[in-house]
Amino acid sequence: MRLAVVSSDGENVDLHLGKGKSVYVYDYDDELKFVEHREVEIADDSKHQGGKVIKACADCDVLIAVQYGFKSKIKAEDANIKLVMDEGPVCDVLKRYIDHVEFMRK
Repeated sequence: MRLAVVSSDGENVDLHLGKGKSVYVYDYDDELKFVEHREVEIADDSKHQGGKVIKACADCDVLIAVQYGFKSKIKAEDANIKLVMDEGPVCDVLKRYIDHVEFMRK
């Protein structure tokens, strides 16, 4: 499973999806592995830019941000990406999501 988190510093999930200039990508099979950092061109004064972040994460299964709008939800569904709202340290956010997935698989 490929996961992406929207983060200003790589340490915290702390951005709205539409302001996600910076995305950190991880792979999870049996363990979590950092893949890469991706930059997204986001205009500071524009709204509804979540689609740019979704497009930059087209190879991801899950995209985690503090918040996202309805248009982004539709675009993510069309791209077959699961959007998740969470915030806090990246390691904690990823652990919560992975623990939830593992629990649901039982």
